[in-house]
This record gives sequence, C-alpha cells and structure tokens, in this order.
Amino acid sequence: MMDLHCHVDLYSDHNEVLNDLRECNYYVLSVTTVPSAWRGTVKLTEGIARCKTALGLHPQLAHLRKNELSIFDELIGETRYIGEIGLDGSKGYMPYIEDQLYVFNYILEKCTHFNDKILSIHSLNATKQVLDCLKEHPLAGTPILHWFLGTKKQVLEATQHGCFFSVGPAMLNSSRGQKVASWLPPDRVLLETDGPFAKVDNCPLLPSQAKLAINELSLLWKVKAEDVVAQLKQNMVLLLNGGII
Repeated sequence: MMDLHCHVDLYSDHNEVLNDLRECNYYVLSVTTVPSAWRGTVKLTEGIARCKTALGLHPQLAHLRKNELSIFDELIGETRYIGEIGLDGSKGYMPYIEDQLYVFNYILEKCTHFNDKILSIHSLNATKQVLDCLKEHPLAGTPILHWFLGTKKQVLEATQHGCFFSVGPAMLNSSRGQKVASWLPPDRVLLETDGPFAKVDNCPLLPSQAKLAINELSLLWKVKAEDVVAQLKQNMVLLLNGGII
C-alpha cells in the first residue's frame, strides 16, 4: 500500500511517524515545503527503504523562499521525486500568485531536463492555472494532483495530460471531495494522507491510515475492497514505470 503525499518532517512527534513508517512498510512519498529541508528530511528517514523524499517549494511559501531555487538546482539531480509544488489561489495567497507562477514554471522547466520525474502538485483554487502550466511543460514528468478539487471537465483535461490523482481519508470525508473522487478514473487514483495537516477525528493522519480511504473508494467504484487494493497497486506500478506519457 502507499501514502504518496505526507509531510514526514512536520509531525510534532517524529518517533511516532517513523515507527508507523517502519511498521506499515508502505511506499511513502515524504514531501518537503522548502529545498533547504530536503537533506534533513532524507536523513530523518534514513534506513526506511520505501520512504522516498521529494524536493519541493510549496506555493504558499513561494514569495518567501524563491531565493531557495538555487538550492533546488543543486539538489534536483539527487531525487526522482518533486513536491510539494504548484499554485494556491486562496484569498491569503492570491496576492503572491506571480511569485508562485514564477517558482512553479521554473521548477517545471528544470524537470524537463530529466526523463523520470514524479511531481506531487498542489492546485487549491488554482486548477486552471496549474493545468495551463503543465500543458506548457509537457515533458516535466508524471504529475500527481494531490487532494484535487477541480471540476469534472478539469478531471478530463488532467487525465488527458497523463495526470494521476492522490486522494486520502480527509478528502473523502467531505461531500465535495467524494463528488470529485467519483469523477476520477480508477486507473489514475493513488492514496495519500497529507499528514500531519490532514486529520480524522481531530488526530493527524499517519501514513498507515491512508488505507482508511479504501472503503470509501470501494463504495464509489462499486467494487470490493480487495479490488480497490489491486487497482491501486496496479496504478502504483504504472506510476513508477513512467506513467502515461
């Protein structure tokens, strides 16, 4: 099983999340929010083979940390995984959208110089702009749209571009999240938690709890839970073997 969007370095109790990673043995994508956090996060999960650390610059921090793009350049060759990156059009961050666009497009352009990048992408209230940027950089890698809440038409556009979608228990706890998830092609869906920010019953989700999404997906897809698991594993293999593009 998997958790393809988790902020391992940002849990208040590192021992708890590291023990969970070891016990569940899931394939986990540990995303970072600034390039300067990457090496420390790699060291944090040292020895946990199935936990991969992604190199990111979160859109909510783009205006504050765009000076770290030089660090991003130094590190991009050391990991296949890029994230968390993207755009955020929420009220508090819209004033910085130009900085966000600069950072996101810069990162996508850098990724085009490689042929295997996997990108975990934030698109809250900025789905159109994210898809436009991806279309401008078709060779950047395989995009995973994390906690995607776009329209049905945007699901189709993203699918045509080769995107995957990572969904988790917190997303599927909302009616809007369930509705969007019902539009997603089952062969492009992956699991995430977005812990420790995403919570269930007021507790930060741990990587092993990504599996809580399986029952909801079985209801949406009208199949047995074991069929959901089989589909997710198949999707993971496709992602790691180069995706759709």
